Amino acid sequence: MTDGVIFVNLKPISRSNTVTDQIMNGKTDLSKYDNSWYRPGSKVKRGIWYFTNVVFFINPLNIWSGSKVAMLRLFGAKVGRGVIIKPGVNIKYPWNLEIGNHVWIGERAWIDNLDNITIGDNVCVSQGAFLLCGNHHYKKPTFDLIVQPIVLEEGVWIGARAIVAPGVQCKSHSILTVNSLAQGVLEPYGIYQGVPAVKIRERIVKSDK
Repeated sequence: MTDGVIFVNLKPISRSNTVTDQIMNGKTDLSKYDNSWYRPGSKVKRGIWYFTNVVFFINPLNIWSGSKVAMLRLFGAKVGRGVIIKPGVNIKYPWNLEIGNHVWIGERAWIDNLDNITIGDNVCVSQGAFLLCGNHHYKKPTFDLIVQPIVLEEGVWIGARAIVAPGVQCKSHSILTVNSLAQGVLEPYGIYQGVPAVKIRERIVKSDK
């Protein structure tokens, strides 16, 4: 076999160009992009949150979790007890965020919650992790916006610089390892690794007793 030609009984047969032509004729036209249907909140509300986010969350000098939790609640987030939010965290829209009890969110984590993100009790989101709710329809020339929620159930651990894609459900006590990409559903107590992440072993949590 050589590029573009398949040999059968030493007689060359050229590949059909029909599929290739269909692919190559389609083009993205970003001038027609329209996400006017997507309304995450008023411009005033988003503008006030933008500056609040910069001052209280992205700002590496603010080390006090209490003030951050208070601000999140003020802007409509549901936040439980004992939540620790490290410096440099970036949150898109707090009114699309629900955080359980005793959750840790590490430095420079990015919660890009264009849709709802639910974080259960005792979840750890490590440094530089990216929770991504937004995507684009790459098959359409208009590159339409797609948003899907993310759910991190109780005891989940998202490793440093890992990415959680739109629509992902991380079931109870599952782990996404460092620099991995989660898609679909992560089974309970499963440890996932890679791009895209696959299950590599079971998580065993030993009792203190």
